[in-house]
Amino acid sequence: MARQERAVRTRRLILEAAATVFDERGYEGATIGEVVARAGVTRGAVYFHFASKRELARGVVAERFGRDEIPERQCKLQEFVDLGMVVAHLLPRDPLLSAGARLALGQDALGGFGGGAASGWIQRAESLLVAARRRGELLPQVVPAETAWLATAAWTGVQVQSHRLSGRADLERRIAVLYRHLMPSIAVPGVLVTLDLGADRGSRVAAELAAVRDAEAAGGGVGVGVGGGVASRRR
Repeated sequence: MARQERAVRTRRLILEAAATVFDERGYEGATIGEVVARAGVTRGAVYFHFASKRELARGVVAERFGRDEIPERQCKLQEFVDLGMVVAHLLPRDPLLSAGARLALGQDALGGFGGGAASGWIQRAESLLVAARRRGELLPQVVPAETAWLATAAWTGVQVQSHRLSGRADLERRIAVLYRHLMPSIAVPGVLVTLDLGADRGSRVAAELAAVRDAEAAGGGVGVGVGGGVASRRR
């Protein structure tokens, strides 16, 4: 058991070091040697867990990017917004998430590392829109699959442009603007007026999630989100 725990910790250390290197250098510029130096492990330890640089890149994407932990809400369109806003908040702050986005969605998107993560995010968005339709939150003409694909593609474009022009310093504000343009075209008026589309929405939901995790760690129970929703972790 102790050996397994050490292996898990070592793998995590390698992934965190690799994420920093991939985020700084991109896939082509990153080297296993630099990952070894950043992680403070042997080259053999890296190759024990990851057979190649490509496998290491895929591990970074799978470890963090595409995770969509958000609290459940009575309004599914608010969950749809929260999904994008939380990622926008965390992206400049979480090296694993940032590197995963670069490898799966950004400048290195042609590397083929993140098809699963990207398609998983689209599917998650579509499932929220389908649930929103069942609750009467969507305008009649909205097709959930098409809207999920378009919204995810638009989000990706905004984050790439924000990264290039401001180093993602304005990412949360830009993503909030995206949703303020998008939601009137899909939400019924009665739901639209209730949506929280503030630029600080992601930071507030992230703080809510952190409080739930702290409560779970302290008491071992299931945290309850705002409005009575249970904070759910979907992988």
